[in-house]
Amino acid sequence: RGPAGPSTTSGAAMEELLSRSVPPLPPYETKEKAPPPAELRSAEFVRYYRGLEAGAPRAELLSRLARDFGVDHGRVAEFSTKVLQAREQQRELGALLQAEDRLRYYLSPQYRGLFQHLGRLEGGLRFLVELRGDLVEGLATKALDGPHVKEMNGVLKSMLSEWFSTGFLNLERVTWQSPCEVLQKISDSEAVHPVRNWVDMKRRVGSYRRCYFFSHCAIPGEPLIVLHVALTSDISSSIQAIVKEVPPLETEDRDKITTAIFYSISLTQQGLQGVELGTYLIKRVVKELQKELPQIKAFSTLSPIPGFTKWLVGLLSSQTKELERNELFTESEWQEISEITGDSTSETLKKLLNNNEWVRSEKLVKVLHSPFMRLCAWYLYGEKHRGYALNPVANFHLQNGSVMWRINWMADTSPRGIAGSCGMMVNYRYFLEDTASNSAAYLGTKQIKASEQVLSLVSQFQQNSKL
Repeated sequence: RGPAGPSTTSGAAMEELLSRSVPPLPPYETKEKAPPPAELRSAEFVRYYRGLEAGAPRAELLSRLARDFGVDHGRVAEFSTKVLQAREQQRELGALLQAEDRLRYYLSPQYRGLFQHLGRLEGGLRFLVELRGDLVEGLATKALDGPHVKEMNGVLKSMLSEWFSTGFLNLERVTWQSPCEVLQKISDSEAVHPVRNWVDMKRRVGSYRRCYFFSHCAIPGEPLIVLHVALTSDISSSIQAIVKEVPPLETEDRDKITTAIFYSISLTQQGLQGVELGTYLIKRVVKELQKELPQIKAFSTLSPIPGFTKWLVGLLSSQTKELERNELFTESEWQEISEITGDSTSETLKKLLNNNEWVRSEKLVKVLHSPFMRLCAWYLYGEKHRGYALNPVANFHLQNGSVMWRINWMADTSPRGIAGSCGMMVNYRYFLEDTASNSAAYLGTKQIKASEQVLSLVSQFQQNSKL
């Protein structure tokens, strides 16, 4: 441990800083006349926070901020009663609306004022995104917990959603001529198909490829969310063809381009998780491509299916516990699988799935093709969370109004692809004239639009696997 810095400061200093930094909620009557925000105090909060070590010290500050500077529950109860009285006494509408306005005013947590002041500082918006990143991280690792912290996370998320709405976002295209630090950030933040080296990066922004990102007018040039597109002559069924190393062709033959494949979308800032950016980015890029290449007829993704392998291993485990019968495969499939693995229980198959070894056996790959395709179709189409698709990537594209169009066998043979989804990928296809109605149907009545291929695999699942 070095000399005592802010990270070793006592709780009392933290207390004092918070009571200085968080502006008190002025009385309702004087809310318009509240003194202007003290910039120095907001700046002091930023300095103090950044001086704390990541992890426990910051978590403690965030926890205290959420707990001690939230909503005044006494006031809320008092004004709720007044709203009820105004209703019961059937006072005129003006009185009821004013009572409601007071209640709304006191429902605002005190720390909201601090966030508003911080948002107005030079560099303050970037700081708030960092701070929310720490909140999201803390909640995920359980370093932060409790209803007050979850509430503060929600308040900050909705504030960021307003500040990062489309009017403030700029669409920028990345090319090999883009600034070095932008290329580096795009490479570092690639979450779906990691960039291997500079040659790989050059390929991903070269010919037959497009790469776009959103930046914010208050944080210019900083990629917030990145979308990679491949320009092809058909809907790709394998990622290897898109991201493998091939020398870039110098010039594009526009006549060969009829299809745009969105093959990766990555958020670069954890603090913007849950803020609606991806949907807008896809829509803006579609418009951009239509302008540049009006001959493009098909827009589709080539998407990973994270969680499929884990789900499948879970099913195999629960079946083993319940009975030594298999419910996922037909009799003849199970016989073939058992002969290859030399095990009539599902233990060996589970091990082979967990360590990616099954793909080394050509026989096993062949026999698992048909059952895995229908199980995957069911996982995407049939497995639900509150009535919507359980798979987060599926849920995202279906909300945007796409069609679950085609499941592709051995589409991602990288270790990551095999581990995540047994090497399968899926195309979500965007038929531009139908996206609005598809999106409304999915969000409203939870209907999934799917192609013949997907529906036929789903019905094979329903005939051959009993869940």
